Amino acid sequence: MFDADLATLYAVQTKVLVRAVKRNIDRFPEDFMFQLTQAEFRNLRCQFGTSSQWGGRRFPPFAFTEQGIAMLSSVLNSPRAIRVNIEIMRAFVRLRRVSHLMRIWSASCRN
Repeated sequence: MFDADLATLYAVQTKVLVRAVKRNIDRFPEDFMFQLTQAEFRNLRCQFGTSSQWGGRRFPPFAFTEQGIAMLSSVLNSPRAIRVNIEIMRAFVRLRRVSHLMRIWSASCRN
């Protein structure tokens, strides 16, 4: 998920979320979080048609993996961050279950 999307869920400004992450950068290795390249950022902006979708941001967004999202609750450390994080983790669990069921269904259809 992108930093702006997570900031919306956590009810903080994107710059507040990014600042908290940068202050605790040791908690976010590359497999937890990475910043889009300029080329990826341009491509993403083109897909949305205008930069106003992103509030005219000048820097590429940060993308967080499931582990990075889990780490965010310890960095933001608010009751809302904890509640949102729990719901996001539950969503990832449901997504893995659906993915597993789809693999089983796909394999049974081939037989």
